[in-house]
Amino acid sequence: MTETAPVTRAPEHPVDPATGLRAGTFALGTFADETRAFSALVTADGMVTDLSDRFHDLHEVFADWTTNLQFLEEVWTDSSRPTRPLTELRALPPLSHPNLLGAGANYKTHSAQMLTKNAFNQHNRRVGETDEEFFQRNLAFMERRSREGIPFAWVGMHSSLVGATDDVVLPALGDEPDWELELGVVVGGTGRFLTPDEATGLIAGYTIVNDLGTVDQFRRTDIPWGFDWMGKHQPAFKPAGPFVVPAEFFTLDDTIRTTLKVNGQVMQDWPTGDMIFDPAQFVAYASEHVRLTPGDIIFMGSPPGNGKHHGRFLHDGDVIESEITYLGRQRNRCVAEVLQGRKPHFGRFPTD
Repeated sequence: MTETAPVTRAPEHPVDPATGLRAGTFALGTFADETRAFSALVTADGMVTDLSDRFHDLHEVFADWTTNLQFLEEVWTDSSRPTRPLTELRALPPLSHPNLLGAGANYKTHSAQMLTKNAFNQHNRRVGETDEEFFQRNLAFMERRSREGIPFAWVGMHSSLVGATDDVVLPALGDEPDWELELGVVVGGTGRFLTPDEATGLIAGYTIVNDLGTVDQFRRTDIPWGFDWMGKHQPAFKPAGPFVVPAEFFTLDDTIRTTLKVNGQVMQDWPTGDMIFDPAQFVAYASEHVRLTPGDIIFMGSPPGNGKHHGRFLHDGDVIESEITYLGRQRNRCVAEVLQGRKPHFGRFPTD
């Protein structure tokens, strides 16, 4: 299949090698040393300012984002405050208990790939149609969807979140643990029935989320509706962070790329410009159906290049390295789940 990435430009601003952040900016995070966890401001060159004298956690920061952003900008420019190197600390998930919303099928190319290859859609293939012809027809359908369609969302569990350098635990149930590196949108307010223009004002910042799932434990055959989302919410299946970058420092344009490697091999490398619905559209859609709260995280969907596409899934000992332009980096080692004498009562559900 001809899968040509949209044209991109080189990043307009330099990236600081210490953090992967845009040089001359700051971000927020939650970190731990040997004694405690705390919320903090991080400069692009990797110096950390403890914010625990003002904020219990980042949920408090986003609860009054406009006011607190002014305070954070003052902290950023205050050279008298004590700092410490980021390298001394462990990154935790930036937010500990956000509501999670996921944008499903939100990249044109990835969605067209799934419609072309997955068994559930083969009844739509025309007689004699090649993979390339079917793919191009599915891609055209996704182009129409971006102009005329409606976003699709699923709901996640914050108990699946782990830090940007924590281990990814491969669960005992499922043989095909897969990755999907995604842009995360952090909500800084609430509202109902917002327009996309209004929704832009609710976007406080951006982060990185790897939306892992056991893809062989997803489409089941013993229920009439066929889907089971539990395989996306296993413990340690959502590495997040390490930072939340304020929206003022991040422009979603054709310079932003999503890149993921497994054991050094590039698996995903795609521009965010291939999204079907942008963050403001998705926040507006979400506001029609749920009550958004400050600190909620919305995953904006996966670009192409997941394990299902490559025919290669995650195994014990694999190392995942992930990056989104200006948002930082993740590095996660995969480890097999240890059951400690326990065993599943129900086990795997039927998939064929």
